Amino acid sequence: MAIFQELTAFGYALFECLQNEEIGYKLANVQKAVQDLVKFGKAVKLKSFVPFKNAAHALENANDISEGVLNDHLKNFLEMNLPRPGKKKNPILGVVDKNLASSVKAELGFDCETSEIVLEIVRGIRLHSDKLLNQVKEGELVKAQLGLGHSYSRAKVKFNVNRADNMIIQAISLLDQLDKDINTFAMRVREWYSWHFPELVKIINDNHIYSVLAKFIRNKTDLTEDHLDALAEITGDKLKAKQIIDAARVSMGTDISELDMINIEHFADRVINLADYRKNLHEYLLFKMNNVAPNLSALIGEVVGARLISHAGSLANLSKYPASTVQILGAEKALFRALKTKGNTPKYGLLYHSSFIGRAGVKNKGRISRFLANKCTIASRIDCFTDKPTSKFGEALKNQVEERLKFYESGTAVTKNADVIKKVIEELEKESDEEMDVDKVQSATSVKRKASEVTGEEVSPPKKHKKSKTQANNDDKPKDKDEETVEESSKPKKKKKDKKKATKDIKKKDKS
Repeated sequence: MAIFQELTAFGYALFECLQNEEIGYKLANVQKAVQDLVKFGKAVKLKSFVPFKNAAHALENANDISEGVLNDHLKNFLEMNLPRPGKKKNPILGVVDKNLASSVKAELGFDCETSEIVLEIVRGIRLHSDKLLNQVKEGELVKAQLGLGHSYSRAKVKFNVNRADNMIIQAISLLDQLDKDINTFAMRVREWYSWHFPELVKIINDNHIYSVLAKFIRNKTDLTEDHLDALAEITGDKLKAKQIIDAARVSMGTDISELDMINIEHFADRVINLADYRKNLHEYLLFKMNNVAPNLSALIGEVVGARLISHAGSLANLSKYPASTVQILGAEKALFRALKTKGNTPKYGLLYHSSFIGRAGVKNKGRISRFLANKCTIASRIDCFTDKPTSKFGEALKNQVEERLKFYESGTAVTKNADVIKKVIEELEKESDEEMDVDKVQSATSVKRKASEVTGEEVSPPKKHKKSKTQANNDDKPKDKDEETVEESSKPKKKKKDKKKATKDIKKKDKS
């Protein structure tokens, strides 16, 4: 058996297997023999080795092997060192990657094996590769593997910066964490400041506004009618501002020292900053979702779509999930509990936060969640695999869900997926044609401008022949005699020539 192995940054090596244990390869003695270079060297012999040209060539071959593609360099290497497959001699090529084995079999016709025996022999080759390869010096193989590993990882990680779904995962995780922290800190501000002004809790329900008021009011005894406009601006309601001033006059809260008030003010300031940062983060999440997954965000909203992407791990993972998995995504514990106890499985997971589930009736919640999960898979796949992001597919799918809700209520007909997608594609094609026409006009004008810059002449679009103001003024002015004679002399003298011809013809007739 001949075993093929790709040796990181150095090249391809072909080993001939002289001895192999097919039955007892899992025994402890056989496993130890693989680790012993003397015993392993008797079973495996280096047949041929070809190095890579440079680091870029090594990276190209590594990418091809990872995708199961037979590179031309590897193809030439195998054709040079292995006999052509025939009836008598048919070498068996051991390959680690199954996809690569199938491509080698399809293009070259060699019988390939990818069993566990091949993996064990390749493990031994990689363990003793420094000693088996004579061209490689000690320590160079590790450096080459490290360099190729870094370049290979960089090539795999390369993506469109504007469509990075990892940023969405981090943003939605931070947003959920901020919601919990802001709620906890705001309750602490309420409890702390309520010792001084307990009536404010019943008047103001919003945590952010309460923290701003606690920082603004500070000592309740300082509140007067002069602060009415400022309080109305903070609360957005003059009645509430009036209630705060009235409550401060008859408040049952205890007095508080200046030092304690300073600490409450600092803590309230931190809560306000966190709330403001939470708003900015929410806007950032909306922006990223509209760039990365516009159809999914148009269908179920940016926050729910971001939670689906975060739970799946990436937009690519979400696009690979079937609709049944997307439907219960986020309810895994309830699902396994139901399977264990043989109870009813959950109807929805993260999709429960969508507005469509809340609008559906009790009997139709499971149906609409299944239908919505189907549309989410279509939207996520469009977002993942399209080059030009657009939200029109998501809007069309959203209209389909709206139609399905109406169908459950009144029984109106629902449009099919094929018709909806076809209609959107036609609209996009029309828009692309219009953009192409605009681009052609712009390119033509830019070419004219460049030509005018080179020649120094002004290029203007063709217009109708009209007299300029200077020409019209010159025509209106009375002309001098000299100018008239010059113009007459410059005119073509057709009439004089015609007279001469007529006189010549008359003379000829007289002579005859």
